[in-house]
Amino acid sequence: MIVRTPSRIHLTLIDLEGSLGRVDGGIGIALEEPHILLEVEKTDELEIEGRLKNKALSAARAFLSHYKINGGARVAVKEAYPEHIGLGSGTQLSLAVARALSEVYEIKADIRELAYIVGRGGTSGIGTAAFEKGGFIVDGGHSTEDKPYFLPSRASRVKPAPVILRRDFPDWQIALIFPKEETRISGKTEVNVFKKFCPLPVNQVERLSRIILMQLLPALVEENIENFGRAINSIQEVGFKAVEVGLQKREVIETLRAAQKASFGAGLSSFGPVIYALVDDKKKLENALRDRVKGIIFTKASNKGADFYEAY
Repeated sequence: MIVRTPSRIHLTLIDLEGSLGRVDGGIGIALEEPHILLEVEKTDELEIEGRLKNKALSAARAFLSHYKINGGARVAVKEAYPEHIGLGSGTQLSLAVARALSEVYEIKADIRELAYIVGRGGTSGIGTAAFEKGGFIVDGGHSTEDKPYFLPSRASRVKPAPVILRRDFPDWQIALIFPKEETRISGKTEVNVFKKFCPLPVNQVERLSRIILMQLLPALVEENIENFGRAINSIQEVGFKAVEVGLQKREVIETLRAAQKASFGAGLSSFGPVIYALVDDKKKLENALRDRVKGIIFTKASNKGADFYEAY
């Protein structure tokens, strides 16, 4: 079984205040590039090859243990992109391994169940939904009865949040910008960020919700890239996204501001350091960021989720 996944950008978490009985909530877009490509076949022992071996091994062990499978598998990660840069490689790789194993072992399980088994989606449901169907996604967060705390996905043992909106994203060009200077936030550092800054003031959540409901979503439906970009720029200044931006090195923040001036709108994906921008002029963006970045990838939204092929 061969699996090719999308990546994703995470625009923002919505509600880290929680007084309405739900926490988290998120918005994201699945991308064509970069991607993860892996091959899985049933074997007697568990063998892991290629990149991100520890992540693939962890997902495979979790799946085999959950279903009490005595056999193993050969998991070969052919193509991958780095962890902890804001593009969701951990979730995409873990789900790809679990989904491929469910096929080779003929086990019926929906993607949200597999995400729970491999420990993904405990805060944001965007990565799981991007893997399943792609497109533009809004998830509705978690009930505070199920999750009465503020923690990142890797530290939360709940199923992915329900998707409340999934829509094909327009054929707009999206630039992924890799700053020269970067801060990668993960593990205990990420947990401590949630503990320090949450709950957020309710007025921050309300302001963000208004931007989403009355600017971002109408611009998406009307395919108005200028207004969509303005909403993205506004989101960087409010709620938990403002926290994420504020934790970046000065050089990353300056790169974000320069990208905003050279595009319709730009934002930090998740905790970064990758910045995304909506563009129609590649050269304008490249010239504006020439001395600030390690590289720029130009891609578009993926509106179909992961692909699966039989290996021959």
